[in-house]
Amino acid sequence: MHANAFSAGKVTPELILHRAARVEDAIHEFRENRARKRGYHTTVIPYTGYGSTTWIRVLSRVLLTRDRKPRRKLPLIGRRDEMVRGWRSFTAVPINDVEVTVTIDGVVHQVSADRGGVVDAKIQANLAPGWHSITLQAEDSQAVEAPIFIIDPASKFGVVSDIDDTVMVTALPRPLLAAWNTFVLDEHARMPTPGMAVLLDRLSAAHPGSATIYLSTGAWNVAPTLTRFLSRNLYPSGPLLLTDWGPTHDRLFRSGREHKRDNLHRLAEEFPATKWLLVGDDGQHDEEIYGEFAQQHPESVAAIAIRQLSPSEAVLAGGRSKAESLSERSRAHWMFAPDGSGLAAQLTRLGVL
Repeated sequence: MHANAFSAGKVTPELILHRAARVEDAIHEFRENRARKRGYHTTVIPYTGYGSTTWIRVLSRVLLTRDRKPRRKLPLIGRRDEMVRGWRSFTAVPINDVEVTVTIDGVVHQVSADRGGVVDAKIQANLAPGWHSITLQAEDSQAVEAPIFIIDPASKFGVVSDIDDTVMVTALPRPLLAAWNTFVLDEHARMPTPGMAVLLDRLSAAHPGSATIYLSTGAWNVAPTLTRFLSRNLYPSGPLLLTDWGPTHDRLFRSGREHKRDNLHRLAEEFPATKWLLVGDDGQHDEEIYGEFAQQHPESVAAIAIRQLSPSEAVLAGGRSKAESLSERSRAHWMFAPDGSGLAAQLTRLGVL
C-alpha cells in the first residue's frame, strides 16, 4: 500500500476506486473459474459495427454461457420460446482480457476484450460502402458473424438517436428504468414511440449511404434485446453504442453523460465532413449534451430534434431538461415535437427531409 493511501486516518478516493476495481475483478475471476468448471462454453456475442472505407469499429462481447448453440430463429408472434426477458442476459459470465480473432475478407486480426469482456476495437480495412459481415472467434468458441455498416464517403449526413423515451416509450421513473428494462420487462412489452420509426426510416431513405446510430446509456447486456426491438418495430438497422457497468480507473460507476459525450466527439473526429441530426428527448440530459456538442462542433450538427415528453412522462423522468438556453445560444437548428410526425414536418421545412 502506498504511504499516501491514508491521510489523517481517512481513506483516499484513489484507494476506494482501486479497491472497487479489485473487488470487481475478483468477482469476475471467481465466476469465470466456477463457470469453466461447470462446463460453460466460450461464446462471442456480435454487435453491429460501423466504419469508413479504410477502417472499421468492431463491437462484441465474450461470455461464458451454458449452451453454445445459437438461439433458433422463431416467428415474431405465437411462440413462447421467443419471450426473452432482459435478466437472462446478465446470467452469462464475461471473460476478461481474452484474445478475439477478427477475420475481414480473409485477413486475420487479433484484438483484446476489456475487463468486462467487451471488444471495442478499430481495425484498418478496405471495404466498399454498405453492409458487410466479419467473423469473430475467441478461444474454442464457434465463429460468429457480425454486421458492419460502411458509411458512404459521398454521404455528408447521419443520424444519432437516443433510445429510452426517444424511440421507445418507457413510462417509468428514471431511477427504476434501467433495472426494470434489464431484469423484468419482456422485450415484447416495450412500446415504440409514435412516428419515430417512420421518421428515421424516411431520413435513411432520403440520404442513401448514411448511418443511423443509436447512442444510449444502456448496458451492453441488453444489446440483443434492443436490436430485436428496433428490427421488429421497423427502425433502420444501425450500430448500438452502449456502455458497461461497474468501476473504472477513475470512478466508481461509469457516467452515462460522459459516455454520450465521448462517442459524439469520436464521431465528429471520425467523420469530419458529416453533419449529424441529433435525436433525443427533453427528459433530463439530451438537450444539455447535444447543446454542448453543437457549441463545440457546430460544423458537425445538421439539426437537433427533441421529442417532448407528455406531462406524465416528464414526471416519471424526473422533470424536463433545464437546458432551454442552450437552444438559444446554439447556431444549430432546434426542433421540438411530441412525436415523430411533428418532428418530420419541421425537418421537411428545414430541407432535411
